[in-house]
Amino acid sequence: MGIKLYNTLTREKEEFKPLEDNTVRIYSCGPTVYSYAHIGNFRAYIFMDTLRRILKYNGYKLKHVMNITDVGHLESDADEGEDKMEKAARKENKNPYEIAKYYSDIFFKDMKRLNIDEPEIIAKATEHIPEMLKFVEGLVKNGYAYETSKGIYFDISKLDKYPVLSNRKIDEQIAGARVDVDEEKRNPYDFALWIKAPENHIMKWESPWGLSYPGWHIECSAMGRKYLGDQFDIHTGGIDHIPTHHENEIAQSKGLTGKIPAKFWMHVEFLQVDGGKMSKSLGNTYTLDQLQEKGIEPLAYKLFCFTAHYRTKLNFTFEIALSNQKALNRLREGFVKHQEAEENVPEEKIKEYEDKFLEIINDDLNIPTAMGLVWEIIRNPQKSKQYAQLLLKFDEVLGLDLINSKKYLDDAQKVELPEEILKLVEERKKARENKDWALSDKIRDELKEKGYIIKDTKEGMNIEKEIN
Repeated sequence: MGIKLYNTLTREKEEFKPLEDNTVRIYSCGPTVYSYAHIGNFRAYIFMDTLRRILKYNGYKLKHVMNITDVGHLESDADEGEDKMEKAARKENKNPYEIAKYYSDIFFKDMKRLNIDEPEIIAKATEHIPEMLKFVEGLVKNGYAYETSKGIYFDISKLDKYPVLSNRKIDEQIAGARVDVDEEKRNPYDFALWIKAPENHIMKWESPWGLSYPGWHIECSAMGRKYLGDQFDIHTGGIDHIPTHHENEIAQSKGLTGKIPAKFWMHVEFLQVDGGKMSKSLGNTYTLDQLQEKGIEPLAYKLFCFTAHYRTKLNFTFEIALSNQKALNRLREGFVKHQEAEENVPEEKIKEYEDKFLEIINDDLNIPTAMGLVWEIIRNPQKSKQYAQLLLKFDEVLGLDLINSKKYLDDAQKVELPEEILKLVEERKKARENKDWALSDKIRDELKEKGYIIKDTKEGMNIEKEIN
């Protein structure tokens, strides 16, 4: 069964076939490690992970590169402002390399908390300066780049077409461009490949143009080419990368090799917060730690991301996220019930579910519909180990760590109870022993008001902290 993926380059769903053999070569735009990654950032990496898992589920091998931007990313895509790494270094009174290591370590810990597979190759910008320099020198030699007193710029007028990913016409792009950034630029929308460093700039390297440092866009072109060749299968990123970063990646590669580097360009939509834009100025760029403080696990956030297709906007509220935490617990409980059951399910029924799941996920990563199938199995009144095994197979794509469901549920029940709650629990236990059901119910309601849920089981009473 073939995979169909939406290609931003052609603006339609296309059947996917690797360019060479059975190995899929992918490049993903990674983090700029000057601050904590927020949940909006992680929507893109959950999408990246889902794509990886679906390709592997279909039997493909992967060669996947993700960059770490630890130099060169200016505050604005218009080649203005400070390098984000240098700005963070001054703010925190550390050197940029310490900043990069600190936030990189946290980023990869958060990736693990979300059960996101790490790409095969992690490429730091600062470790690929020679490759970037060689790329820029090649563009100068080919006549696609020129020098000003501020740096080396790419000459977009030399291209047959620019832009190619967005629907905007170049005249509209130029009309909206800042023209006062560098008066020496030949065209208002020419972009910086290499930037001549001021004397007080910390991160700078020797180059044919003196001490300088790379622009943001050149790192992805240079590292993608080094590890994946002149052309590879898929390039991923957020939709904010379309009009500038990815356009300029394509321009650079065409200038050096004459080729668009990736066959498929895939982009994930924005995460909104409370129906509006997520931004640091609004104070709504939440981290996974901040969600955890509210009782929302990273995997519950991942489940929340599965409620919308990657190409549609997704609106985050704490209320919705908390409902997904409860849904995750129900998912785990349902899985455990199947895992502990003894009934048999006809093989043809299992095969029917397998085929349907594959058909759904292969239609441009349609995870929301796939989750509908998962819930159908969870709610099936016929409980069976075969369904549990089927769900584990589906979890190869979902990455919700269902195999550890019982442990998560057990850990959730190990709540340190305040003295007054312990006292009420003991009183209720005595009321039940005395068959005083009215008092038992009254204490149960009182506990619920205080945020604790009592569940009466064959083994006795279980008490859980309610998620608000």
